[in-house]
Amino acid sequence: MKLAEDNDENPSKIVLSKFRNEIVIDMQTEPRPGTLYIVATPIGNLEDMTFRAVRILQAVDMIAAEDTRHTGRLLQHFQVKTPQISYYEHNSNSRIPELLEHLEYGKTIALVSDAGMPGISDPGYELIKACIDNNITVVPIPGASAVITALSAAGLPTDRFIFDGFLPAKSQKRQEYLASLQGESRTLVFYESPHRLRDTLADLGEILGSDRSLVIARELTKLYEEFWRGTIAEGITHYQDKEPQGEYTLLVAGNPPSKPQLTETELKNELLSMIKQGISRSQASREIAKDTGLSRRYLYQLALTIELSS
Repeated sequence: MKLAEDNDENPSKIVLSKFRNEIVIDMQTEPRPGTLYIVATPIGNLEDMTFRAVRILQAVDMIAAEDTRHTGRLLQHFQVKTPQISYYEHNSNSRIPELLEHLEYGKTIALVSDAGMPGISDPGYELIKACIDNNITVVPIPGASAVITALSAAGLPTDRFIFDGFLPAKSQKRQEYLASLQGESRTLVFYESPHRLRDTLADLGEILGSDRSLVIARELTKLYEEFWRGTIAEGITHYQDKEPQGEYTLLVAGNPPSKPQLTETELKNELLSMIKQGISRSQASREIAKDTGLSRRYLYQLALTIELSS
């Protein structure tokens, strides 16, 4: 790849050439009046900040930040003096009309979150949707994202995956939601907090099966970044003695599509057929778990609901 500056026609234009393809960046076109910029910020390592992100933050009229104190430290590091306005989950309803008014008057606004790409598992989505509904231009300034960073180094299939943000906080709701993902063949990605990690791992093992491949990505891009790889059962054991600390991204292998995907009714019929042959509920659950990849405990609980006619 070569870098060439076209100073004759446009001194601000940079042309990046690779073979016969060219990417043209015109620095004079940004920021454009009345535009909301979705600016990614580092998820831990300040060196992951992009040149374009810094330029946009320096040039816009204001920055809508999830936490102005946290973002203030980032701005100070990159010598950005643009004023901030707070925008977070609990003030979004009152703040959105105000930000829309600024944009409709031609102001430029950059939206940032505490870390990563705004709008991904954070309240930025509501402002973005409001802008689109009001025909206001929205421009993404891409950068670091924990879900993509974790996937890139996990070693699990990345051609198809599901990002599910944070699972429900309550165990019953979490188990019910995980049950809906039992037959999912795509790689599953979740965020989790340290104080819920052990409970979530236990529920993953119970509902999805303890032999599923698991990757636990911790403190991504930071000094103590760690990728732990094994099965869900091994992950549970690993964190029995180790105190969870930091921010976690969990990646779970999908259920192989080659295994049969049975409905709950079909599973109960299979269990009933085996039980009538004199096989115990426990053994029947174990054998079907082996064939389907489903949790043996889940299947055993299902077997207990089957009533045998006398």
